[in-house]
Amino acid sequence: MSQAQTFVIVGASLAGAKAAEVLRAEGFDGRVVLIGDEPQRPYERPPLSKEYLRGDKDFDATAVHPSEFYNDQEIELRTSTLTTSLDAATSVVTLSSGEQIGYDRLLLATGATPRRLSVPGAELDGVLYLRSVADADALRETLVRSSQIIVIGAGWIGAEVAASARQLGAKVSMIEMASVPLERVLGPEIGAIYRDLHAEHGVEMHFGTSVNALLGSDSVEAVRLADGTVLPATAVVVGVGVTPRVDLAETAGLAINNGIVVNEHLESSIPGIFAAGDVANAFHPRYGENIRLEHWSAALNQGAEAARSMLGESVTYDRTPYFFSDQYDLGMEYRGWAPSFDQVVLRRESDSRAFIAFWLYHGRAVAAMNANIWDAGDAIEAVLQVRRPIDTARLADPDVDLAELTSFGTH
Repeated sequence: MSQAQTFVIVGASLAGAKAAEVLRAEGFDGRVVLIGDEPQRPYERPPLSKEYLRGDKDFDATAVHPSEFYNDQEIELRTSTLTTSLDAATSVVTLSSGEQIGYDRLLLATGATPRRLSVPGAELDGVLYLRSVADADALRETLVRSSQIIVIGAGWIGAEVAASARQLGAKVSMIEMASVPLERVLGPEIGAIYRDLHAEHGVEMHFGTSVNALLGSDSVEAVRLADGTVLPATAVVVGVGVTPRVDLAETAGLAINNGIVVNEHLESSIPGIFAAGDVANAFHPRYGENIRLEHWSAALNQGAEAARSMLGESVTYDRTPYFFSDQYDLGMEYRGWAPSFDQVVLRRESDSRAFIAFWLYHGRAVAAMNANIWDAGDAIEAVLQVRRPIDTARLADPDVDLAELTSFGTH
């Protein structure tokens, strides 16, 4: 493409940084501007609730690229810079400094923001959220000096923070409206494995209830539950999900529906504007509908594919959704997409925490998780590609090679 072209990426995230990298790798020699509102260069977010929070990794270990990468690749990295407006009609973005930048192609990788707690006392000091490096730094300092941490929400962020807090020696109580951790994604059976795991590590759990109020004068001192229980707290960590950051796209007239709506090429309703990562609600050819993925792998791979689409290459984003989590000594990888499932098949020896779980819908395996088993990824992916009912007895039998099920998949 012409040296005169300018490609702008709003969101100096993993998705944005990988897009900039791929633009150069694919030979684009025009201007690349990567804009982020945080002061740091792009970094990966999964360690924020795990290794980085515990101090096992420093910032450089979480960064997407070495500090010299952006200068070496002639990528204009603008940190601590907010993009205040987008004019799609004139193809111009305006920055917080007042500077305006015209673009030939634009990628929005603006990510998501934590949902705020909306109960009395939610604005007290000591009520923390985790999304950024700054959040993780503040939380680590709090964990070191606080005697009683309350974690509200037992989704992935809440569960991982609870585990890290216990590993750092803090007392932890977890509050969750569901009956077990991670129930919405994993279901009650696998969620119970995580419940027992946290209980064994000393987490006090309050399930099937919600928060009525946070109590305290200036700083949070206690949490009152809907059933009237009052739990003392020196800090509260809120992990109740995120919402996509669509303000910029919405005011510019892009189609919005649970994120920025994009097609399988990651292009929005306005030609020349693309989206990737947490903010993108992308059409997935395999599932025949739009899916918004809050996954590390989606940011990594959608950023790269969006860059190729920006260059005019014929690409389709159709990767199997994937994410991972580490809590205490239980590590897992999850593949697939199971917004609905009617059966969970567990494949393991006795009560071991080394297992593979499959989520089935109408007899077909639609998602799977390998826990503390690290050599089964390709075989699991092959099972998920089987487009017919699976013999569940054989699927559950650890003595049956998963490869056999891809050939003999019917009941």
